[in-house]
Amino acid sequence: MDSTTGGGTATRDRRVSAEADAVGLTPGGFLLSRSKSTLCTSGVRDRYDDPAQARRALADGAPMIVGALPFDPHHPAALTVPETVARLSGPWRTDPLPPLPEVRLVGELPSAAEHLERVTALIERVRSGAVDKVVAARSVLLAADDPISPHALLARLISQDPGGNGFGVDLSAAGGDWAGRTLVGSSPEVLIRRHGRRVRCWPLAGSAPRHSEPEADEQEAARLLASAKNRHEHAFVVEWLRERLGPFCRELTVAPEPGLLGTPDVWHLGTPIDGVLDDRGGSALDLALAVHPTPAVCGTPTPAALAAIREVEEDRGFYAGAVGWCDANGDGDWMVAIRCAEISADGLRARAFAGGGIVAGSVPADELAETSTKLRTLLSALGVPAN
Repeated sequence: MDSTTGGGTATRDRRVSAEADAVGLTPGGFLLSRSKSTLCTSGVRDRYDDPAQARRALADGAPMIVGALPFDPHHPAALTVPETVARLSGPWRTDPLPPLPEVRLVGELPSAAEHLERVTALIERVRSGAVDKVVAARSVLLAADDPISPHALLARLISQDPGGNGFGVDLSAAGGDWAGRTLVGSSPEVLIRRHGRRVRCWPLAGSAPRHSEPEADEQEAARLLASAKNRHEHAFVVEWLRERLGPFCRELTVAPEPGLLGTPDVWHLGTPIDGVLDDRGGSALDLALAVHPTPAVCGTPTPAALAAIREVEEDRGFYAGAVGWCDANGDGDWMVAIRCAEISADGLRARAFAGGGIVAGSVPADELAETSTKLRTLLSALGVPAN
């Protein structure tokens, strides 16, 4: 397998693709799989829990930064300079899939009843004018008698995603209790992609469940596309990104209407946003820090929404944060860290997350059902019956 510490030529990509099974998620490593390319790293030269330190490292000649940003910007990040970098053409696939132990659901945080109470209170907060939108999240707790391999879980998540989306990040760089923990997920949402002067994001907000029967599935998609409540929620995210990216760009094109993006379990409203950076530029990491957290995972206005989440929820850690990479040229990909689970250092425990946006028109029971639908991505990969 060819490895590099920066870019990768087409020749290298072909060689690495031929040996794709040799690539995977290792302790201390990072893997981001997308439909057209995969970036995988191993080894650690330096670790940073402060994004400002990582930005300075890039300015001082580090070839690449990879890792994760937390949901709460005041919490430590998990960013590293890797030893080696491998690039693949297309998504990372393994055949056969590596085995996973039997996994069981052992708890909810919060319980379904408490989540309903929290959502009800948040709806009242929105209706009072204290906040326009706030995202409410919950998690399920999982256990196994034998270690859950992050590599094996990531392989299964990617295999069940038509676009080959998946990510895995060792969180040890965040220090403290994060040592040895791994974040693994399959996110469809592009926070920031930068290549040269071109920048793109594809925010997702507003969702509906998929159905196995094609006619019912099409009707669900049409209802989502026509939903005033979901379009209202989605518009907050689009306007935020327009405002935050505008100062970096000499051109910014926002699609006039949202479209549909489908995953195996969920329909999403999505709006592509494309820009051309001005002469001041801004690396992929700079741009990710400028727009995160978006109203898709936090709410709006951001200070009020973030305060509400801190008040009513347990710490989200890296769920609803961002996962990605940035190289010395400033290019990179950052995905919103959704459809993910945090695996403990010993592999015997995991916590999977899901959330939904709360606006004035939200219905608590519907919001609970939405989180259950979104949790299916992780639970199905682990072989756990949906809760």
